[in-house]
Amino acid sequence: MTRISVLGAGSWGTAFSLVLADAGNDVTLWARREEVCDTINQRRENTDYLPGVELPATVVATPDTEKALDGADVVVFAVPSQTFRPNLERWAPYIPSSAVMVSLMKGVELGSLKRMSEVIVEVTEAAPARVAVISGPNLSHEIAQREPAASVVACADEDVARRLQDLVHSPSFRPYTSVDVVGCELGGAYKNVVALSVGMAVGLGFGDNTTASVITRGLAETARLAMAMGANPLTLMGLAGLGDLVATCSSPLSRNRTFGEKLGLGMTTAEIVASTRQVAEGAKSCSSLLALAEQVGVDAPIAHHVEAVVDGRLTAPQMMEAFIARETKAETD
Repeated sequence: MTRISVLGAGSWGTAFSLVLADAGNDVTLWARREEVCDTINQRRENTDYLPGVELPATVVATPDTEKALDGADVVVFAVPSQTFRPNLERWAPYIPSSAVMVSLMKGVELGSLKRMSEVIVEVTEAAPARVAVISGPNLSHEIAQREPAASVVACADEDVARRLQDLVHSPSFRPYTSVDVVGCELGGAYKNVVALSVGMAVGLGFGDNTTASVITRGLAETARLAMAMGANPLTLMGLAGLGDLVATCSSPLSRNRTFGEKLGLGMTTAEIVASTRQVAEGAKSCSSLLALAEQVGVDAPIAHHVEAVVDGRLTAPQMMEAFIARETKAETD
């Protein structure tokens, strides 16, 4: 039985632990708080993030990093992207030198503008062939309920991607493989920003025409940036691009769409953050993605306007007005 360590016991880390256990793996789930681990081990439930979902007996939780990583064949990271580097610096000495490392995170680091796989390589000094990402329409609560879902396992080494594909293929979770790590990561990060703008439109009371327009232009904006960074454009048409975008923008379960709705209703970023323990990655990554787009000379109007609302320089109605008032272009632009 393959031993897999999952570092991060939020909703997605916990749900993915269930997927891994269903696929026949021995899973150790690391949580920062000891009381979360005790509840998981004693009640078979993460009451803070996935209440009502029974976890298999093959998922064991611990707050001890060294114990969590001891003998791991695969290490999965599932913490907020903007806190990942300092966490990884603490974890790195305990990660087995042969372990494959997998990012579930969907963000771009502030300051460095690095994708999460790049942070892993930089901090651990691992070869890119040991680093993979998993991305797709991954609404945690639906996956934890074992509703059918599919995602993409991407790694520069196709053999490693296929090995991971086998390890995460459960009765309700179907993985596909890719070597386009850049496309998968940027698709996963950018869709959060688009979901914020869709949420704002919903919060303002607009209907399906508006949301469909924002989703479509968001996909075009994502593809422009990803292609400028060397991604395969077909990746953005698949699960890690369009699939993830549609799920995150359309579902009320999406943290980023919900965050955007609250902005549309007139709440400030500080008020929204204070009202929830869940992290909306797009609220942080919108500025780093905008900076990345500017760095490579890509027009990013959605990221630009969303960042202004999150930062408090525009209101949601002002954002919509400014976005519509932009100079018109051909649809292929």
